[in-house]
Amino acid sequence: MSKQVAVILSGCGVQDGSEIYETTLTLLRLDQLGIGYRCFAPNIDQHDVIDHRNGESLSEERRNVLVESARLARGDVAPLEELEADEFDAVILPGGFGVAKNLSTFAEDGADLVIQAGLGEALADFYEDRKPIGLMCIAPVMVPRLLGPGIAVTVGHDPSVAGAISAMGGLHRSCGVEDIVVDFENRVVTTPAYMLATRIGEAATGIFKLVDRIDELMDL
Repeated sequence: MSKQVAVILSGCGVQDGSEIYETTLTLLRLDQLGIGYRCFAPNIDQHDVIDHRNGESLSEERRNVLVESARLARGDVAPLEELEADEFDAVILPGGFGVAKNLSTFAEDGADLVIQAGLGEALADFYEDRKPIGLMCIAPVMVPRLLGPGIAVTVGHDPSVAGAISAMGGLHRSCGVEDIVVDFENRVVTTPAYMLATRIGEAATGIFKLVDRIDELMDL
């Protein structure tokens, strides 16, 4: 496997970590294309822990983002601080509310969000080296803070999140669940995934397109 992609996770579970289906579909498509990958996550405490049966906060429970991400990566996950852009050809960030809680403060601060320090450093190197960057679901909301203003992204049709992207200087493009938005100049690819998906098959179509386009951009 000559091409290598870094996948950045934010825990395990849609409401407090990485969205499990989005992550699995990403890794599946990379493998189908013969692309190698390595998962990374910040070694920090989760913002909160949610009971996924009822959406209630387990206020007394504490979990670690790196430890929880290991569930998704079958144990093969490294601390985000070990991610070196020069060892990879691209990077992909699945969604899930861990993006808005653990990788950033969007869940609490909206357009005033702050990016987790290690993530900002890691993505800056990929961007400066013009290596493709893929983001899905809620993750594109971080793009204006991570990479700068004027980059076209999508979260689907959500007006509040789109408004936050615009308020930060980003460019939001409406998009269906089975499609992608590509900013060729900045080499950024986004798809709505479970911001819109009602079935895993819907999410898969857009995510597979995203990974396929990342694959194509790695050759350019």
